[in-house]
Amino acid sequence: MKSITIYTKSWCSYCHAAKELLRRKGWTFTEIDVTTDPAGQEEMSRRAGGRTTVPQIFFDDAHIGGCDDLFALEGSGRLDALVAA
Repeated sequence: MKSITIYTKSWCSYCHAAKELLRRKGWTFTEIDVTTDPAGQEEMSRRAGGRTTVPQIFFDDAHIGGCDDLFALEGSGRLDALVAA
């Protein structure tokens, strides 16, 4: 299984929804809360190709995208295979 990293902000409902989906799947993840962390926000943006919105989700070093991207992968049935690969 790939490692999962999710950059979040404490007040973000999309972040909460993405984390809940990952938890329902039974997957562990590393959360990096960038609410008050400008250096973490910069790192996230660099890794995400300039995106500044949260959440930003990574499987190993592959950028998956945000909450909508995560749910689209789940809806298409491709999410499990991406994590397992």
